[in-house]
Amino acid sequence: MATTRETLSKIQSVKNTKKITIAMELVASSKQRKAVLAVLKTRSYANLSWLTVKNVVKMARYDKKMHELLHDIKQIKKVGVILISSNRGLCGGFNSLVIKKAYDFIKEEYNNSDASFILIGKKGRAIESRFNQKIDKYFEVPDYSFHLSHVSLVAKYVIEKYLNGEYDAILLVYTDYISGVKQTPRVKHLLPLHLNQFDTHLGVVDFGEDIETKEKEVQGIINLKQDKYFAHTHYELEPTPYEVLDKMIPKLIEIQIFQALLESSASLHNQRMIAMHKATEAAEEKINDLTLTYNKARQASITTTTLEIVAGAESLNK
Repeated sequence: MATTRETLSKIQSVKNTKKITIAMELVASSKQRKAVLAVLKTRSYANLSWLTVKNVVKMARYDKKMHELLHDIKQIKKVGVILISSNRGLCGGFNSLVIKKAYDFIKEEYNNSDASFILIGKKGRAIESRFNQKIDKYFEVPDYSFHLSHVSLVAKYVIEKYLNGEYDAILLVYTDYISGVKQTPRVKHLLPLHLNQFDTHLGVVDFGEDIETKEKEVQGIINLKQDKYFAHTHYELEPTPYEVLDKMIPKLIEIQIFQALLESSASLHNQRMIAMHKATEAAEEKINDLTLTYNKARQASITTTTLEIVAGAESLNK
């Protein structure tokens, strides 16, 4: 059994840990507010840019030369997966969930394909050690990042790989920030661009688990945006539709990766804030348990000393 001095030392140690977790919770809370604000500011732009390119493609469909990034590949043999994780831990199940989502999706949808991972975030390396998946490239991006320049190299890299035929498809795996209590790992098909299909998460906060209802609601949102912004829009494409799309589509890919990075950043800091809050609560419980143990040991020591004094006094009287 631990002595009272050892118990006091443990109590002090846990109190010091509690101070650290409180400080980390406050820092994560501050970063989370800024990250969520950045997500909300850019969501509409990211969504409308997708719809803009979609409408430009519709108007350019009679062009003689179709852009390479719009071609459908019948048989996908090589898949590139952009996986966004964090650089550090202490964020609950944030990294393990998004890594498992990427692995499960690849096995389910592309079981016979060769998958390679392009990592944003150091913790994504676990995909190699845990699931024996191949890592093609690692890009170092700060956890607290709101700059488009951090993803431009990623977008350029995957587009070159795709155009060179090294990948038949590009996927983007990240954590979608839905609310302060819900963040969901998500897979997005990035290349080839399927602009004839709507994105089931476009403009969505949370429609629950009913997928059919969700898709109807999302399609309603998209139709509303189409009517509002594109109903009477006509584009004059110069010099050619191909050259216009050659400039627009790479920028669209950058925006989609950047928005995914912002969503993941907000989710990360939210998860870290929750993890540190739980760690603080656990430290408080541990302090209470150790304090109770200390008081019991101290009371037992006082009782033993008192009994020894009484016994000694009685023996002297005899």
